[in-house]
Amino acid sequence: MRIPVTLRHGILGEIRHELPVTIFRDDARPRAPFVVLGHGRATSAAANAALGQVRYTANSRYLGSLGFAVFVPTRIGYGIAGGQDLEHSGACAAKRYAPGYDAAAQQTRAVVAYARGRPDIDPGRGLVIGQSYGGTTAIAVAADPPDGVRAAVNFAGGGGGRPSTHPGEPCSPEEMERLFGGYGATARIPTLWLYAPNDRYMGEHHPREWFEAFRRAGGAGRFVALPAHGEDGHSSFTRNPGAWRPAFEAFLREAGLAAGP
Repeated sequence: MRIPVTLRHGILGEIRHELPVTIFRDDARPRAPFVVLGHGRATSAAANAALGQVRYTANSRYLGSLGFAVFVPTRIGYGIAGGQDLEHSGACAAKRYAPGYDAAAQQTRAVVAYARGRPDIDPGRGLVIGQSYGGTTAIAVAADPPDGVRAAVNFAGGGGGRPSTHPGEPCSPEEMERLFGGYGATARIPTLWLYAPNDRYMGEHHPREWFEAFRRAGGAGRFVALPAHGEDGHSSFTRNPGAWRPAFEAFLREAGLAAGP
């Protein structure tokens, strides 16, 4: 599907665009809870443009097996969506992360609104999930959740990763800590944070600092340390699902989002 979105960017002003959204659903289920699944960000403009159509097919099928309808947007500035890069955050030593994450969160909320308007969706049982840049976006959405979103899950969320040149040391981590603290000041839906210690983008210690900033500010969340995976645990969402599924499914039960009949 392509859905029209209008958003307000903190630097670029008003943006109007069509957002491509891939939908996975079980046709035998007349009404299902929903997930909006957000993607990450590559380390170069060329790689972001080459992203194509985001699907997360294996993960989406798994979520479908739990009873969810899954909505996977390709955000503005990536792949088949085209358009301006709304998430560029400036020089490494002086990152301005907030406008990009806010733009991504606005797009996520637009997909939530679209999903909730469908007759095959239970509008009161929604979940937002994100990987990497999308993980931080999920927490941004949790800070001001739209109607129907009951929980958020952050897989390896953060920004400014430099896996090739400075593994484990992202740009301006203190700015990311302030951002997560700001989200925690208003986030009241439950959140789940999952990180591997050998994350070459975010490192082992920064994610815990970000989580603690979120929690100290009042955010409700649980941090789960996943086992190291391969050379880079940043990809655990897609490449090591057995490590995180038990904690994820327990979280769904606690949030009242476990599969129903």
